[in-house]
Amino acid sequence: MKLKSIIYLAATALLIPSLFIYAKKSDYMEKKEQVAALLKAIETGASEPVAVINPNKYIQHNLGVSDGLAGFGKLLQQLPPHSAKVNTIRVFQDGDYVFAHTDYNFFGPKIGFDIFRFENGKIVEHWDNLQEKPATANPSGHTMTDGTTAIKDLDKTVANKQVVKNFVEDILVKNKMEKLAGYFDGDNYIQHNPLIPDQLSGLGAALGEMAKQGITMKYDKIHKVLGEGNFVLVVSEGHLGGRHSSFYDLFRVEHGKIAEHWDTIEEIPGKDQWKNDNGKF
Repeated sequence: MKLKSIIYLAATALLIPSLFIYAKKSDYMEKKEQVAALLKAIETGASEPVAVINPNKYIQHNLGVSDGLAGFGKLLQQLPPHSAKVNTIRVFQDGDYVFAHTDYNFFGPKIGFDIFRFENGKIVEHWDNLQEKPATANPSGHTMTDGTTAIKDLDKTVANKQVVKNFVEDILVKNKMEKLAGYFDGDNYIQHNPLIPDQLSGLGAALGEMAKQGITMKYDKIHKVLGEGNFVLVVSEGHLGGRHSSFYDLFRVEHGKIAEHWDTIEEIPGKDQWKNDNGKF
């Protein structure tokens, strides 16, 4: 009886589609690995990693993409053949959320942050923020993605998220510039924004130059604060130069102070251009 059962199970297994086999195996993979594989599939065209997306529920917040798994597939079909390149530099997990920092060639060179929400082991929601990749490094020689990738201080995740949230609220939302220095260790600050140099003094000088040119930057609302250890990502809504924009800011915290910063800024199109009704945030 046992032998017959084994033969039956073996025969049944041979009939299971490969995609289903991958989905079962993926239950034992780290969510971060699943996300990295899914993003890489944009470049390789591999179908197996897409099995991590729930085909019955996939809420899309990229306003240029139609809702659902079909919308994701349609977008990939529009890519020029062999044009996509995906190099994911950093991947983090905060509960059911996984967020990644990626160097793309996706309809042109871009730097992006992607956030995926898992539910019952499947991805059910996606947000992102993409910015055109500059041709040169910033005034201090940094790119938008270089720098440390090591995740540490996992026991300080909650505290670090609070530090960064307070910084964004105080400085970028409420403009309480008198509190600025308290969030940094003197002038020690590494900056990856393509237009701003290192050091706190460099940030102040850059903001002053923007003001002289009449370029205003205003954060209106924080939508998400996600973190793992010494890295914290803040998703905010505001205006840059009067244009409705989405700000994704990744901070590295060291000894309770902000030590490093990466970001992407994307203009939010008018609602008449949206391909889904889920909103940017």
